Amino acid sequence: MIPASFEYVAPTSVEEALAALTAADDAKILAGGQSLLPVLRMRLNAPETIVDLGRIASLNGIRDDGDAIVIGAMTRHVDVGAAALVKEHAALLAEAVKHLADPQVRHRGTFGGALAHADPAGDLCAPALALGAEFVIAGPAGGRTVAAADFFVDLFETALGEDEILTEVRVPKHTGWGAHYEKFVRVAHQWPICAVAATVRVADGVIADARVGLTNMGSTPLRARAVEEALVGGPATEEAIRAAADHAAEGANPPTDLNGDADYRRHLAGVLTRRAVLAAAAG
Repeated sequence: MIPASFEYVAPTSVEEALAALTAADDAKILAGGQSLLPVLRMRLNAPETIVDLGRIASLNGIRDDGDAIVIGAMTRHVDVGAAALVKEHAALLAEAVKHLADPQVRHRGTFGGALAHADPAGDLCAPALALGAEFVIAGPAGGRTVAAADFFVDLFETALGEDEILTEVRVPKHTGWGAHYEKFVRVAHQWPICAVAATVRVADGVIADARVGLTNMGSTPLRARAVEEALVGGPATEEAIRAAADHAAEGANPPTDLNGDADYRRHLAGVLTRRAVLAAAAG
């Protein structure tokens, strides 16, 4: 199908992009287009203006910023997964990118675009939440920073205003932490029926700290806090990790659809959490 007609704007600065958003009555941001373009082609949405962020150089790149690494919103998935800084200080993101869609999407899609899309079945939201990422947002009134726990509001809904732009994501360093992303799909390259993002710090055979995020277990990504609490201070053994993983679905509200009902996803969450934490603890 062919999209409805729209005005196309390709600014070269964040300021120009904000001005274009403010000037339009109905605008959508193009930040890779892996989700937006199919919607436009099927005419499920017909915005007046498309604001393409692809020419804004300042939104692309990864840098070290002391106790955090900073990832520009327009950085391609493939670059996030390959970056030495990410592998060293936020290995969970590098692990998740390996499982994200297919090579074509990883080479065209953007880190910030996927997070702003806020698909609860997306592979990057739960890892970002687990790592305690912060989202830096620019708007007509100035900039602000929103914690991941407050950024994901509901199904495909974030704290971003209609005239705001996600410019970068700050990820606290988790240097030396083991990490693993365990994903269950019915067909290769699909969105996960359920997935678990786990990163743990082991010291002398004891789990000193743990972060566990759940994908597609509610309308937003979730932290498996009961699992984290059960893990911390316990031995990094299969028996202890299995017992902690039994709490994975506590507080979750998984959907029921053609891929599986809520109870099936609760079962998967426990199994995948055990696998993910075991792999992360093994380094």
